[in-house]
Parts: sequence; C-alpha cells; structure tokens
Amino acid sequence: YIPLIIVVVFSFNDSKLNAEWVGFTFHWYKALLHNHEMLLAARNSLIIAVSASVLATVLGTMAGLAIHRYKLKVLPVLAFTPVAMPEILLGVSLLLFFLQVLNLTLGMLSIIIAHTTFCIGFVAIIVHARLQGMDESIFEAARDLGATPWQTFRQITLPLIRPAIIAGALMSFTLSIDDFVITFFTKGAGEPILPIQIYTMIKVAVTPEVNAVSTLLMLLTLTLIIIATRFDNSMLGKS
Repeated sequence: YIPLIIVVVFSFNDSKLNAEWVGFTFHWYKALLHNHEMLLAARNSLIIAVSASVLATVLGTMAGLAIHRYKLKVLPVLAFTPVAMPEILLGVSLLLFFLQVLNLTLGMLSIIIAHTTFCIGFVAIIVHARLQGMDESIFEAARDLGATPWQTFRQITLPLIRPAIIAGALMSFTLSIDDFVITFFTKGAGEPILPIQIYTMIKVAVTPEVNAVSTLLMLLTLTLIIIATRFDNSMLGKS
C-alpha cells in the first residue's frame, strides 16, 4: 500500500515537478475540473463502464443460472475461460475479431463489447456461487404449489440471488472503468478513455495532476469494492 499512499500524498503537492514535497494545496484537483480532455475521458469511461456492467450483469446472471440448472461440463468452461485468459491475449484476439471478422470500426462500441466479454465470467461466478448455497427444496416446494417457472424465478430465485447480482454488477463496473490492456487494443483513434489518458500523461511526467486523477479513480474503485464486499458478505450470511 506504500506506493498508493505516496500517490495520494503527492496529489496535494504544491509543485509541478513533483520531485520533492513543497507544500499542501488543492490546486491540482481544481485543475482537473477545468481540464476538458480529462473530463471527456472520464465521461466516456463512465458510459463504457455502465453499459458494460449492465450487459455483463444480465448475460452473466443468465450464464450462472444455466450452469446451475443444466449441469453441462462445457458451460462453466465457456463462461469462466475469459476470467482466466491473459488480458493481452484477450485484447489481441478481440482486436482481430473486430477488424477481420466483423469489419467493425474501433471506438466506444468495440470497447463496450470487449469489456462485456471479460466481465460476464465474473458475474457468472458470483451468481453461480450463490445458487450453489441455496436449498433446492425451496424450488421443489414452489413447483408443488403450482408455481410456473417464471413465477418461481421472479418470486423466489431473483430475490435470493439479488445480492449476488448487485455484487457482480459493481465488480463489472470496477473492472471496466479501471481496465487498460483490453481498452488499449480495442480503442479507436477517436474519443479519449480515462486509463489511456492517464497513461498518455505519465509518458511526459508524473505530475501532481496525474496523482490527483489517480487518487480519485482509486477512491471510486475502493468504494465500489467495499460495497460489493458488503453485498457478498450479506449473501454469505443469508446462506
């Protein structure tokens, strides 16, 4: 945690060089509010993260339900492989798929598809773990009482797995907004994206402004992780 603490401390450093501590200031955080390109990059990253997390949550929940219900050995492999696959390999393969197969122009859409692809597995794992800890007699009782499959899902399954779904959505959002490698390969030459924008700034120098935006991104990530962990703990408590 020492490097993270240093980033936070030097985001308040009153010096452009950032080589040594000069004094305390909020100037760099105020400068971010007037940095149009950085604000645009943050907006684009939020749009991508929200879109990817919504799509991944829906598809990942469906995948988790399918794995739990049908017990086919191929389903876990298909759902969980993107989680274990190296990001650089996934990024290169998606790049080739977009350009050579789909003939898709790289941009916001390609990034959203890419982020959804690797986030689905994380949601599926969380939802499947929740389903594994549930008592199957609950569903049998619902069927005995005449409930249709949709009624069973809507009134029993969905409320029970809701904490897992929320935790998976928050995890997907966190992974998407922080991702650099896959974004680097699937991003076009158009709109700026926050991780790429930070990397571009670092190539010149690690200024206090870079530390400031990194601190804000770190704060957002830690907040979402804490919330996701609370939902995960409540899920385990109920099980």
